[in-house]
Amino acid sequence: MDHNETKTFEELEAWKAGRELRKFVFTSIRPLSLQQKEFDLADQIKRASRSVTHNIAEGHGRFHYLDNYRFCSLARGSLNEVLDQLITCDDDSLIEEKLYQQGRNHFDTSLRILNGYMSWLQKMAQNKSTAP
Repeated sequence: MDHNETKTFEELEAWKAGRELRKFVFTSIRPLSLQQKEFDLADQIKRASRSVTHNIAEGHGRFHYLDNYRFCSLARGSLNEVLDQLITCDDDSLIEEKLYQQGRNHFDTSLRILNGYMSWLQKMAQNKSTAP
């Protein structure tokens, strides 16, 4: 979908996948971290999962391909932070393996879609700079 055809960030597949990850973290991971009194970890995973969609939304609002790409790069960093926190939850036996795998699947899907969107943004920026 061309960026110009996208009215809001809510239509972006990258944002939708990040939202699903965020909702998974809030419904399945964060409550278990709080239950185990891992307040710092619960706060960190909350912030990182929110940062994914926040940065995608902010980048979309910039209406410039390379600026949007930069915010998506920040989102990708936050996405990897969520993965590290899921691994920490698994390593510290705060979550069951099944939940870790579900989180990993959300991560993999989000990363694949976000990387595709970032490639598209890069290609559009290059096309615009080579246009007569």
